[in-house]
Parts: sequence; C-alpha cells; structure tokens
Amino acid sequence: MDYQETKDKLNNIGCGMCLAKWTQVTIHLQNGHTHSCHHPRTHKIPLTELKDNPSALHNTNYKKRQRRTMLSGGRPEECDYCWNVEDNSNEFSDRIYKSNDDWSAKHWDKFQKEIDGTNYLIDWKENFNPSYVEVVFSSACNLKCSYCAPHISSKWMEEIEKHGHYPTTTKFNNLQHLKNVKAIPIPHREPNPYVEAFWKWWPELYRDLHTFRITGGEPLLSKDTFKVLDYIIKEENPNRELVLSINSNLMVPDNLIDEFIEKVNIITKEKRVKEFQMFTSVDTWGKDAEYIRNGLVFNKFWDNCNKFLRECPIPSLTFMVTYNALSVFNFDKFIEGAYKLKTEYMNESRMYPSSVCVIDISYLRYPTHQTVKVLYKKFNSLIKKQIKLMKSLQYSDNKECFTDMEISKLERILDWMNSPNNRKELYRNRKDFSNFFREHDKRRGTSFIDIFPELENLYKKKGKK
Repeated sequence: MDYQETKDKLNNIGCGMCLAKWTQVTIHLQNGHTHSCHHPRTHKIPLTELKDNPSALHNTNYKKRQRRTMLSGGRPEECDYCWNVEDNSNEFSDRIYKSNDDWSAKHWDKFQKEIDGTNYLIDWKENFNPSYVEVVFSSACNLKCSYCAPHISSKWMEEIEKHGHYPTTTKFNNLQHLKNVKAIPIPHREPNPYVEAFWKWWPELYRDLHTFRITGGEPLLSKDTFKVLDYIIKEENPNRELVLSINSNLMVPDNLIDEFIEKVNIITKEKRVKEFQMFTSVDTWGKDAEYIRNGLVFNKFWDNCNKFLRECPIPSLTFMVTYNALSVFNFDKFIEGAYKLKTEYMNESRMYPSSVCVIDISYLRYPTHQTVKVLYKKFNSLIKKQIKLMKSLQYSDNKECFTDMEISKLERILDWMNSPNNRKELYRNRKDFSNFFREHDKRRGTSFIDIFPELENLYKKKGKK
C-alpha cells in the first residue's frame, strides 16, 4: 500500500486516525510511563489498572480515550505534531508512515466496519496486543551524556542528588520537576511492579510481536535484557518472524560484552528470530564524543564496535547519532571511521558496505541550549563540508557505502540550523549553554575550552560571531 492510499484509508475512518495508538508502544518500566509513538508525552500507568490486567502497560484508560477520539473522527491534542505537518505542508506525517509499516499494516482488517456499516470491528474499550514494542527495563547507566536526564540515567541521578540541578532555565534535570510529572525512577533495590507486570504479559505478547526493542539506561547492565535473550534461546517454539533490537553504549565490562555476543550468535545462527538489530549511540569522534558522553572511553568503544562486527557475522550495527552543538567539529572523522567499518566487514551476510553499519542521524531538540541552533552561523560551513565528504564516499568499488537516507538526514541538520531563530529564545539558550557547561566543568573535572576552543566566546558569553 502506498502512502497516499494509507492516508485515504485513515481519513476514511477519521481525520485523526493513526494505527500506532494501538499497534506501537514504548514502555518506561523504570518509572511506569508509556506512550504510543514518540511524539506525544508519556503518561503515568496507574498501578490500579495493572492489578488484573498486565497489558495495561499499553492499554491504559487514558490511551483508550485517545483511541475513542480517533474512531469518532477527532484529533487527539497530544498528536498535534502530525496535524502540524499535514496542515502546513504537502508532506506525509508520521501517522501515515507508522500506519503503513509492516507491524501496523497487518492489523488493517481489524479497523474495517461491520456488515451494518456503522460500527468498527474493533472496540476502543478492548485491550490490544501491540506488534511493535520498546521497553526500558531500568535507568541503570554507566554514562552521563550531557543532554540526558536523571530519570533516564542512574549516573545522572547520583550527580543531581549530590549537587542539585544545573543553573539553566530548562528543567530537564530538576528533580522537583521530575517528581511533579511522576517521572522519578523506582529505586533498583525495590521490586518494580511495572517490570513484574511485563513478565506476566510477556508470554502472551511475545507470540505475535513483529518488533521488540530494548532501550535504556544501558540495557546490558540489566538482568532483564539477558532474560529476554535466554527466553528466545530456550523457547521450544520461538517467534521466528520477530525483529529483535537492542541498544547499548558498548561500554560495559568485557564479560558482559562477551556474554552478549555469545547469545546473539546463538539466536542469529539458529534463526530463532527473523532479524537481530544492534544499535549503539555516539555523537561525534574522539575527545569530543567523550566530553558529550561523560564516562565514554572512545578507543574502548570503537574497539567494541569492531569486536561486534567481527565476532557477530550476521547482524549489522546502527550508530544512533544525536547531532548537537558539540558534534560539529569532528564529525568528519566519524564519517571516515564509519566508512572504514563499512568496507572492512563485508561478508556473505553483509554483501554491501551499506549493510555493515548505518549512521542514523537525528538532531537534538531538547534541552534547547545544546542544539545546533545555539551555534553561530559561521559553523554552517563545517556541516556543509561533512555533507560533501559523505557524498564523496557514497560509493566504494561501485558498491553503496552511504545511502541517500543517511546523507539526507545530515542535510536536515543544516536545514534546521538555518531555520529562523526567535531572538529571545536564542539569547536565553546561549546563556543556558554557558551556565550549563561552566557548571559541567566544575562538577566533572572537565575542560570545555581545551576540547572546543572554537566555542570559547559562547562558553564565556562573549560577543556574537
């Protein structure tokens, strides 16, 4: 089904219809939050709803009311990202893309009308098992990335509990704010009722899953991640249509890396899943990357990337790049490093460089003081050079290395950087930038100016260039 056909089918049900509200879910088990699609804010899962229904990890009463609105022809306010795209451009929004994906499309028959032509085969009050599931088992993490937050990283939580929140206008690391929105993680030493509910639901959920992805925190520090792998290895009748994905910063102890690689090889070589996807996060190269992702040892990280590609001959590796203000200066070296991996680890399963590893670039939007939009316009030229470099390396021996999609995502960074700024917001964000990183250096014993001398004026709140 093409995208226009999908849009027409959705609009035939209602102008606000999106299958993702049923078929996709991200569940933050560390603090009991959930949402379908990454655009709406998460909401708290009431424990009372979980008592007799572990699928309420997805099927909350709140979400069911949004489904009712969609089936009634309305537009839930929380989905305004898509309405803004559709109402102000000729582009397809994410509700079209998500409803067209394999994991959604297979459920279309459930949204047809009954014989009388008035009611849908599906009832908004019904529980629904999603086919695309992302879970966060724990906030346990060994890094403190500059743009992360205490409810996602335990290292961040330790720092904020000790020193308090940073002196910025944004509240991303303010514990009182996180308490107000009920985002504080459940302590690791206590039983987590949301994790317990997940494992009650899992045997039923697993059967029809299309995609299951584990994120974090750092998933390889969670025993539940390995419990999932063991379940798939030991299951007598595994779901061989499953796409299994795991995120990792690849900075955990060697024994965990080795155990992980061993289990991945069993799963892939025995074809116990349709596909295994490995994701890792890095935002640029070398010392710059270490500063952004506090606790990262870049050479060790890169060695583990090589180790995974070398010892796991079937799956590919995807680099999730959150391109931010500090990514700009050495990203060309990262492109060259990825190019080397792409050309070095081709084999019978990875017949093209583009299938060895992928650079999936998104741009940081929050916290606003660390986005590329705080930078002076003169730095646009660096991104232009990076785009030019990626295009020059797009092919090797007539084989595709960098796809058009990889290149286009870097071009989007430049487009967004060049989009208009609100002068007041820009002033506030640059002030927050300086306040944040000056405090960062005090707390973490780092030296911003040594790593990023090009941004000395921004760091010291001097002049405009």
